[in-house]
Amino acid sequence: MNFHPTVAAVTERIRQRSAATRSAYLARIEQARANGTIRKSLPCANLAHAFAASDSNDKAILCEARWPNIAIISSYNDLLSAHQPLERFPALLKQAAREAGAVAQFAGGVPAMCDGVTQGEPGMELSLFSRDVIAMATAVALSHNVFDAVLCLGVCDKIVPGLLIGALHFGHLPAIFVPSGPMPSGLANDEKAKIRQRYAQGQLERDALLEAESQAYHGPGTCTFYGTANSNQMLMDILGLHLPGAAFVNPNTPLRDALTQAAARRAARITALGDEYLPVGQIVDERAIVNAIVGLLATGGSTNHTLHLVAIAHAAGIAINWDDFSDLSVIAPLLAKIYPNGQADVNHFQAAGGMGFLIGELLDAGLLHGDVQTVAGVGLARYREEPTLDDGVLFWRPAPRQSGDQRVLRPAAQPFSTDGGLKLLTGNLGRAVLKTSALKPEHRVVEAPALLFDNQEQLIAAFEQNELQRDFVAVVRYQGPHANGMPELHKLTPPLSVLQDAGFQVALVTDGRLSGASGQVPAALHVTPECLAGGPLAKVRNGDVILLDGERGLLEARLSAAELAERQPTPVDLSACQSGSGRELFSVFRANITGAEQGALTFAIPGAADASSPDAALVHHSLSPPSEAS
Repeated sequence: MNFHPTVAAVTERIRQRSAATRSAYLARIEQARANGTIRKSLPCANLAHAFAASDSNDKAILCEARWPNIAIISSYNDLLSAHQPLERFPALLKQAAREAGAVAQFAGGVPAMCDGVTQGEPGMELSLFSRDVIAMATAVALSHNVFDAVLCLGVCDKIVPGLLIGALHFGHLPAIFVPSGPMPSGLANDEKAKIRQRYAQGQLERDALLEAESQAYHGPGTCTFYGTANSNQMLMDILGLHLPGAAFVNPNTPLRDALTQAAARRAARITALGDEYLPVGQIVDERAIVNAIVGLLATGGSTNHTLHLVAIAHAAGIAINWDDFSDLSVIAPLLAKIYPNGQADVNHFQAAGGMGFLIGELLDAGLLHGDVQTVAGVGLARYREEPTLDDGVLFWRPAPRQSGDQRVLRPAAQPFSTDGGLKLLTGNLGRAVLKTSALKPEHRVVEAPALLFDNQEQLIAAFEQNELQRDFVAVVRYQGPHANGMPELHKLTPPLSVLQDAGFQVALVTDGRLSGASGQVPAALHVTPECLAGGPLAKVRNGDVILLDGERGLLEARLSAAELAERQPTPVDLSACQSGSGRELFSVFRANITGAEQGALTFAIPGAADASSPDAALVHHSLSPPSEAS
């Protein structure tokens, strides 16, 4: 195997960029490890509080500090399908831990909101902030300092990044992620998309739409399309934080339960009390982060991870930026077609060979670092395997070496596309991300007059009044993290898709986010600097010609530099975004959050944010909004 030189070069660039912050991070976690199991030195009253509710056997074990004590942190709730299966997991984990010579305690819960429920609603403006709340809640749970490892139970959009960011701040502890798995396949994704478009055109009543959505989202487990939740699961596999092949096994099945129990047994073996110590802060290194980016690109994953991976890396003292994504996208082949990039769902992907096949292909093509540490041991080769049961006994076997369905999953030698699923756009309007994996070639370049909207409701109203029957670029402004928490603008997909299907050249440009299931309509997302920070997108006016060029990576207003410089940002009243649905509680987040390319973080490791940016002037831009827009 010849290791790809671009992967090597990007990794070395990240390593050099991160040298100081990564070194400081590793020193902190080494100091925490050197302090040993804190239970041994806790005052008696403190320790008694830590196991007061435990049974007598567990109390004796915890007093002696000979067996590992494993923290369980869970996003369980029974409102949301992805989290409902987690209700059963603590009992399974505790029993398996005892059998392995360990104790497991439910250390804490973290909030879990569903973007699918809050799409287009005020609660969506808390969604991105919830990631950092989850990280903080994870830290609170682990702050008791009585644990030797952590099992993180979570799946969806902000939950997994938040759990991992929190765990990395206790990077001396091993951490294994324990997913619930996807629900079985329901209504076909292409049929669901058609029904949504028909409803947007007024051709269907609400009860027909609700019936279709209920057939699509119909049982316990994650949604089956390849949005942010399932991109999370892919990432935990390729980062080596799941047991091999754990991502896409359906909930409430014997194999799912066996993997859950195996996670507890494995956690008991990899603590500092044993001879196979594998702390999460060492597993998540520069090589692992590059592997994660390549996996995201090769599967056409969610654009939200251009924020979340930056934030995850930041928590481990590693500085990455969108240039790294862009350079790797040139050489990372697109190997998967999962809705919205194709018509299959993640269950079809799993049946075609799943993560074991995908990782094997990327390893053989020299596109992944195979020598990384994982929770399964040293080397990514274990992740070429898939779990199975033989007479109730869990074991791993080699994953298929050939795709079971090349409409869904292809070898690296015959990719769907020779480049990855994301494109960096630059120009006089700033830097932005374009998801290209679901775009037809004829939709990758759009040049048309701008139509300005201050929120997605304005655009939808114009669509319903038949005011958008033309070529245009929709500029949806003041949707950045500092302005209103950077909500997903998922409601824009059906109307823009209808117009595109009608033959109009349409595109979206916004400093906000779109759903992880987006991609059919060209959309320049996460434009940074954002409008409220004085970004040039705030200077665009109705009728300005905008070029979105996904081939050459351009995002430009056809204006002279002098004219753009002379214009003042258009102020917008954002007072409606500052209260209601709990938004007033998050004013400190809006005031202190960094820009999209810096991970939209509300806290920082000193110096790491500066290193992650290709332009240090962009790092703290969100802290100084123009007064007329405040």
